[in-house]
Amino acid sequence: MVQGQRMALADLFLRDKKAAKGLLAFEWVAIGYLIITLLMMVILWDKLVSPAEMLKGRAQFLLVTLACWAVYYLWPSRLMIFVRVLVQMAFLGWWYPDTYELNRALPNFDHLFVGWEQSLFGCQPSLLFSQKVPYGWFSELMCLGYVSYFPLMLITYLYYFFKRYQEFQMTAFVMLASFFAYYVIFILLPVTGPQFYYLAVGTEKIAAGIFPNLGDWFLTHSERMAAPGWSEGFFYHLLDLTHDAGERPTAAFPSSHVGVTTVVVLLALRTRSKGLVLTILPFYLLMCLSTVYIYAHYAIDALAGLITGIIAYFVFLRLYPGKS
Repeated sequence: MVQGQRMALADLFLRDKKAAKGLLAFEWVAIGYLIITLLMMVILWDKLVSPAEMLKGRAQFLLVTLACWAVYYLWPSRLMIFVRVLVQMAFLGWWYPDTYELNRALPNFDHLFVGWEQSLFGCQPSLLFSQKVPYGWFSELMCLGYVSYFPLMLITYLYYFFKRYQEFQMTAFVMLASFFAYYVIFILLPVTGPQFYYLAVGTEKIAAGIFPNLGDWFLTHSERMAAPGWSEGFFYHLLDLTHDAGERPTAAFPSSHVGVTTVVVLLALRTRSKGLVLTILPFYLLMCLSTVYIYAHYAIDALAGLITGIIAYFVFLRLYPGKS
């Protein structure tokens, strides 16, 4: 049986006598995002490349979400609560490239952000970072930090699920709400990041301080620069696979990698578990550096991710409708 908030494996399958009858708060966040993007689709319909596929994906999302609710309704258990969270997390991998389908119908703003970056730092940190630290071992650390994104979230979920179950749904709500807040920004503020903009313009022009306005270039172009570093490294290959699977010219400002992992760190600190914090913190530091090193983000994206991540944590923690 459960002692305090801790959970034994046998408790995963126990019928929950106080089961929620409807959709859970973190699922309503996802449905709210679906409604927002449907409204955007209506506005941008004539400019969308594949609206039918976008509608199909949303219908599949609703069917899977309702199917998970139905299974839980028939046999409410803690295991099914965990499955419902994992399903919503898995759909983030579909929602992310979907932001590109919407924001590529809008004019690109990279030239503004590159100009601000130059004014603030006097250079392009993303262009110079890997040149200043070209070592293979450092490249692997950067790639490791970047691909640890979802594992860090999973570790935090598992900790809350097994040791602080009463706050597990709150954790899911805060994380998912943070994701979707970033996704809304990505749609309304089309910034692709160095790996796409530098390639489209040319690194020689970037180094010379030439930052042209590309207009609707990314409406039909999605080519990206290869990440710098040791191309034979294990984590470099892993990074390449994840980029090939889901990367699109979208989601640069602010960095959701930095923002969401900042939320993860704050959730870990909330537990007061030294083991959890010390496990997550080194990867978090690598994450913040890696976003700039691998050309995924401008330095101002990472700084904005840090600030917005802190804001998102406290705002969505306060907005969570349940009791922690």
